[in-house]
Amino acid sequence: MITETGHFVLILALVLAIFQTIVPMYGAAKNDARLMATAQTAAITQFLLVSIAFGALMHGYLVSDFTIKNVYANSHSAKPLIYKISGVWANHEGSLLLWVLILTMFGAAVAVFSGNLPPTLKARVLAVQGSVASAFLGFILFTSNPFERLNPAPIEGTGMNPMLQDPALAIHPPLLYAGYVGLSVAFSFAVAALIEGKVDAAWARWVRPWTLAAWMFLTVGISLGSWWAYYELGWGGWWFWDPVENASFMPWLVATALLHSAIVVEKRNALKVWTILLAILAFSLSLLGTFLVRSGVLTSVHAFANDPERGVFILAILVFFVGGSLSLYAWRATSLKAGGIFAPLSREGSLVLNNLFLAVAAFAVLTGTLFPLVYESFTGGKISVGAPFFNMVFGILIVPLLLLLPVGPFLSWKRANGLAAIKRLWIAGLAVVATIVTVFVLKADGPWAAPIGMGIAVWLIAGSLSEMAERTKFLRSPFMTFWARLKGLPGASIGMTLAHLGMGVTVIGIVAITAWKQERILVMKPSESINFAGTQVTFVSEIAGQGPNYSAETGRFDVTVDGKFVTSLYSEKRIFQPSGTPTTEVGIHPFWSGDLYVVMGDAVKTGGRTVRLYFNPFAPLIWFGSLIMFIGGMISLLDRRYRVGAPKKAKKPTLQAAE
Repeated sequence: MITETGHFVLILALVLAIFQTIVPMYGAAKNDARLMATAQTAAITQFLLVSIAFGALMHGYLVSDFTIKNVYANSHSAKPLIYKISGVWANHEGSLLLWVLILTMFGAAVAVFSGNLPPTLKARVLAVQGSVASAFLGFILFTSNPFERLNPAPIEGTGMNPMLQDPALAIHPPLLYAGYVGLSVAFSFAVAALIEGKVDAAWARWVRPWTLAAWMFLTVGISLGSWWAYYELGWGGWWFWDPVENASFMPWLVATALLHSAIVVEKRNALKVWTILLAILAFSLSLLGTFLVRSGVLTSVHAFANDPERGVFILAILVFFVGGSLSLYAWRATSLKAGGIFAPLSREGSLVLNNLFLAVAAFAVLTGTLFPLVYESFTGGKISVGAPFFNMVFGILIVPLLLLLPVGPFLSWKRANGLAAIKRLWIAGLAVVATIVTVFVLKADGPWAAPIGMGIAVWLIAGSLSEMAERTKFLRSPFMTFWARLKGLPGASIGMTLAHLGMGVTVIGIVAITAWKQERILVMKPSESINFAGTQVTFVSEIAGQGPNYSAETGRFDVTVDGKFVTSLYSEKRIFQPSGTPTTEVGIHPFWSGDLYVVMGDAVKTGGRTVRLYFNPFAPLIWFGSLIMFIGGMISLLDRRYRVGAPKKAKKPTLQAAE
C-alpha cells in the first residue's frame, strides 16, 4: 500500500506541476492576482507530494521489500543500514526521484522566501520551475518508474554496486544534485526576465543568492566526489577528466562566471544580456550532464542507465529547454536596455575578462568531452581525449585568470588606475618572489614550472589577504579601529576573500601532487620492507576476514621513519555478495607534507602481492581549499543584502525622536 501511495502521489505531483506551469504564467500575462497566487501553493504542495513519494521508496529499501523491482535490483537484506538509505539514490530511478525532490524543494523555497518579488516575476519564475518539474516527473513516470512491482517476488535482492557502498557516496549525490538543480532557479529567473523584458539591479540581487547556493553545493559536491575517487578507486589520483567529472565541472565554471557577472548587473546595471545568457547556459550544462550520465552514451563508474528509450526522452528534455530558452533569448535579448558604460581598465572590465576566461575554459572542456562522441557518431570509430589535452588547454586559460584575480578587487568601478592597484599588492608580490626562489632552491631538480605554480598559489592567498588588510586598514590604524572595520565588513566581502584564498590553497595541492608525486609498483611478500619517500614500509601480514556483506583479504603495512614506528596501514581486497564484485580499499596516512598511500593488489603466481605505493605531496590541501571556498560562499549567503525577501528595514522613529 505504501508503494502504491508513492506512485499515486507522483502522478498527482505531475498534474500539479503542469498546473503550476500553465495557470500562473497565464495569470501573469493577464495580471490576475488570484491566478498568480496559485503558483506559491502549487510549488509547496508539489514538494510535499514528492517528499511522500521519496519516503515511500526509502521505506521499501529499509524493510527490504523485494516486490519492488528497484529495491530488488539495488539492495540486499544483509546490506548495512547506511547503504540501504544511500541505495535509494545509487541507481537510475531513485537518483532521478532525488533530483526531482531537490528540484521541488528549490521551487518551494522560492515560493516561501521570495515574498518581496514583484508578483508577475514570481509567478513566471515558479511557472518555469513547474515546467522543469513536469518534464522530469514525466520522465520518471513514463520511462523510470521506481515503484514498479515484481510478481512473483524474489526472496533476496541482487545488491548494490560495491564501489558505491561508501559513506562519501551517501552524501555526494545529494550535494551535487543540489548544485545542478539549484541552477534551475537562475534559469527560471532568466527566462522570466526575458518574458518580462526587464533586467535590473533588483533582479540581480534576487538571483545571486540562488546562484551562490547552487555554486556552493557544486563546489563541495565535486570536491567530495574527487576525494571519494582518491581513496576508494585506488589509483592514487584526484582528478581523471572523466566525461562525467567534466559534466559537473562545466556548470561550476559557468556558475562562477554568472556570480561575477551578476555583480556587475547589480552594481553598474551593465552586462545584463550576457548575465541572462550565462544563467541559461549554466542550467543547460546541468541538463547536458544529466543526459550524458543517463542516456548510456558514456561508460563510466558514474553512469546509471543504458537504455535508448530513456536517452531519447531526456534528449528531448534537453532540446526543449536549451533550444527553447536560447530561442527566447535570441528573440528578446535585444529589447533589454543597455546599462552603464565603463572603461576597459576598471573593475567591470576585470570581471568581463574573468567571465571570458571562465566561459572559454568551459567551452574547451565541453569540446574535449563531446568530441569523442561526435567522432564515433559520424565515423563509427573510437577516439579518446585525455588528460594531456585538458591539462594543456585548461592550464593556458586558467593561469591568466588566476593572475588577474587578486587585482580585480583593487580596481575602482567605471574607470581605474591599474598601476595604483598593482602598487597596493606589493607585499603579495614580495611573497610570490620569496616563494618562487624558495621552491626553486628546495626542488632544484624540477620540474621548472612548479615554482611558478606555487608562486601563483601564494599570489592568490596573499592577494586576498592584502585586499582584506586594505579594507580594514590592518597595521595602519589602531587595533580598535581595525577591529571595528573588520566587524563592519559585509558578509559578501569576507566570503569573496575566503573563496579566492581557498582557490589558492587548492592550487598549492594541485601543483604539488602534479609536480612531485612519487610512485612505486612492486611485488611484496609478508615480512618484506621497502624504503619509499623517506619512510620504510613493511608488509607485515595478510589476513582473511568477513564483513557484513563481503569477504576480505586484508594486508597490514607498518610504516616507520628513522626507525620509529609511525602507523599501521591496512589495504583490503573485498569480494561483495551476492554479485561477486571485487573492490580495493586503500591505506592512507597523512603526514604534514602529504599522504602516504598504500594499495594491496592481486596475488601473483610466484607468491606475494602486487603493491602500489604513492606519496602525494600536500594532497589534502586540494579538498581543504574547496572547504574554505564553501565556507566563503556560506558567509556571503548570510549577508543580509543578498537574502531574498529580507531587505534591511529602516528603524521606526522613537517617540522622543518624533517629538
